[in-house]
Amino acid sequence: MSHPALAEGKVALITGGASGIGYAVAEKLIGLGMRVCLADRDVDALETAKTNLNQGSKVNCWTRVTDVSDLNDLQLLKQFVVQELGPLSFLMNNAGVAGVGGGGGAFSNIEGWQRVLGVNLWGVVNGLQTFVPDMIDNAQPGIIVNTGSKQGITNPPGDAAYNVSKAGVKAVTEHLAHELRNTEGCEISAHLLVPGFTYTGMIQRFIDTKPPSAWGPEQVADTLLERLEAGDFYIICPDNDVSAEMDAGRIQWNTDDLIQNRPALSRWHGDYSEQFAKHMTEYE
Repeated sequence: MSHPALAEGKVALITGGASGIGYAVAEKLIGLGMRVCLADRDVDALETAKTNLNQGSKVNCWTRVTDVSDLNDLQLLKQFVVQELGPLSFLMNNAGVAGVGGGGGAFSNIEGWQRVLGVNLWGVVNGLQTFVPDMIDNAQPGIIVNTGSKQGITNPPGDAAYNVSKAGVKAVTEHLAHELRNTEGCEISAHLLVPGFTYTGMIQRFIDTKPPSAWGPEQVADTLLERLEAGDFYIICPDNDVSAEMDAGRIQWNTDDLIQNRPALSRWHGDYSEQFAKHMTEYE
């Protein structure tokens, strides 16, 4: 990697890093010689990750039990990182929840809404508020990655709270990128990671074995690093069933709902099913 923030001896922090995509990214960064702190709520998974990533005599991985929805926890995490590792050059706000007490519909399950928004959206906001000012003050090259979702872009029916949380992550990351590039002397870039269907622990709770259509977390991690090297802001990953062209078609249809004043979520509206299918043939 040629990016100066992804270099030997540099410090990375990944929330939700004990498994899945966060863990896979940690493996890649340690392979570059970086020192990585993983923050997660799962104590056992953190311990396993630390053991697996610290093979041999050299310590590459540090861990901290953290609830990203709690700003005080993030402040304690910051103290730990500064004391144990030093200035941060790579921040990945990756912690997320879905399907466990999920938000469901727009007018039900307030506890689920609070939990999902607390982790998925406030966890990102808390991470930015806690770490970004110091990263700017350090006056060194840096990278910030926020993990979004295609559901935050195309907004499929089924879990309104999750979609809202990830739409919020998209919006705040876009604003972050704008603010960083307009901050004098700032060498930090922001990036929105949008995985495709990826077989992680979140999915494993519902599906025992990896479906052929799903990517593994390491494929997302590889794509992330490739696209960071290219300087891309939107890092939208395909999977084994959905191509980049199909993603583009779905996103275009969703945007055209506003422009053409179609009914909300017309992709799933019976009166528009044939029109949507015809639209997608342009992206095959």
